[in-house]
Amino acid sequence: MTSKKKIFMSQLSLSLLTLGVSMTAAAYIGPGAGISAIGSAIAFIAVILLLFIGFFWYPVKKFLNRNKIKSEESAEKKTEQDDSDKARGL
Repeated sequence: MTSKKKIFMSQLSLSLLTLGVSMTAAAYIGPGAGISAIGSAIAFIAVILLLFIGFFWYPVKKFLNRNKIKSEESAEKKTEQDDSDKARGL
C-alpha cells in the first residue's frame, strides 16, 4: 500500500470508530425551534422541487407552445388558401 492509501484508510477507520462509539445526545428542542426547523426543512424541499419543475417544465412548455403556434399557422394558411380558392371560383 502506498503511504497516501495507508493514511486514508487509517483516517477512515478512525472516523468510523468514532461514529460507532458516539453516545446519544440528551438534547431538548423547544416548540419554537422545532417548528422553525420543520418549516425550514419544508421550505428547502419546496425550493428544490420548484427548481426542478422550473428547470424541466419551462423548456417543455416552450416546445409545446412552439408546436402549437406552428399548427395554428399552418391551419391559418390552409384557411387563407381555401378562401382564395373560393374567391377564384375553384
